[in-house]
Amino acid sequence: MEALTIFILCGGKSSRMKSEKGLVLFQDKPFIEHIIKAVLPITSIIKLITNNREYDYLSYQKIPDIITDKGPLGGIYTALVNSETEFNLILSCDIPLISTELLLQLISKHNQEAEITVFASESRMHPLIGIYSKKLLPVIKSAIDNDDLKMMNLIAKVPHQIIKIEESENFPLTNINSADELNDLNINLS
Repeated sequence: MEALTIFILCGGKSSRMKSEKGLVLFQDKPFIEHIIKAVLPITSIIKLITNNREYDYLSYQKIPDIITDKGPLGGIYTALVNSETEFNLILSCDIPLISTELLLQLISKHNQEAEITVFASESRMHPLIGIYSKKLLPVIKSAIDNDDLKMMNLIAKVPHQIIKIEESENFPLTNINSADELNDLNINLS
């Protein structure tokens, strides 16, 4: 695949975590730093979609949401508007176990005909670990205008590719949304 820009979505209300999710500590480092570590072997073109000044300690470009309060779809819209590459790797800020190997698998299996490529097992899809084409902009803008913000609805509307994974492979792709989930993660890894 040609050039790829990586966007990490650091927005969201974090209502269940009760603090900024990307900055939650896991193994003595914020989630965001675990994700950046996984991404750096792939590219140094990393941009954060955030309105939060707490991320200013990181040297990467921060881009505020163009249209606020539209969930992940609003973040993806902002990312694609600000991208100079056709394909973009979109990641949420709450996946501290993501690995370079999994991301490289996603990139290597991506079919250029697909406007969205994501992982899915029998039980769940991972729409916020995916490759998104800049061609999606009008479709996403229309969805936002119609307040149709469900990621699954977007994926169903466009040419997409699902990379099948085993149930056991869900674990490193899991997003951590609450203190209880973080506690479970720490227990599972100890």
